[in-house]
Amino acid sequence: MKKISLAIALMLIAGCSSAPPTIQEGPNAEVSFDGLHAIDNSIFALAWADPDIDFSRYNKIIPGGATLEFRAVRRGAGTQRARSSQSEFYIEEAGRERLAALTTEVFSEELAKSTRFTLADAPGHDVLVIRGALHDIVSNVPPEAPGRTEVFLSQVGEITLILEVVDSMSGEVIFRAMERRALDRAGQGMRSTSVNTRSEVRRVLRRWATRLREGLDSIPEA
Repeated sequence: MKKISLAIALMLIAGCSSAPPTIQEGPNAEVSFDGLHAIDNSIFALAWADPDIDFSRYNKIIPGGATLEFRAVRRGAGTQRARSSQSEFYIEEAGRERLAALTTEVFSEELAKSTRFTLADAPGHDVLVIRGALHDIVSNVPPEAPGRTEVFLSQVGEITLILEVVDSMSGEVIFRAMERRALDRAGQGMRSTSVNTRSEVRRVLRRWATRLREGLDSIPEA
């Protein structure tokens, strides 16, 4: 059973790399604080999984929501010249709420496309909870100012994603992935507008959500 479970766990995080994903084992294996084993060659920058869990017995998911944590940046109150020397900017409450809503929207849309899992509204032995967090959120977009000249940015910010797959009955985390990504267009300068910023954030969130959904859909049924 352990080998079968391990193979299924690896399919959850398999990428397009020529080297197949492998779980670290033995005395030198990197093990997380809660007993998950590190995965090499994951589609995410960092990933861990429980090698003894049979993922095939699950066929339902509950979106567990997302938490957002922003880097502590002082709200700017200086002159236009002072702001021009800044590289990180405070995100107002309205912007934080828009990001939370966008994150929920994108991940909910992708999980609803799953061909392997259906949505559940209560825990069960065949139910997984998918929860996420965006940590150390940084904005490089200066606030709009009257008479401001056109601004082009190499990136609009950075976000660290943490995804966790949880057994709904025990509350045990059986898979975790983490990745930090700059919000940019392959280093191309972008005009600093709210539309461009939202589009870039949506693109990165969609990429992460699609990876998760495709990984879940690759798990064979029991």
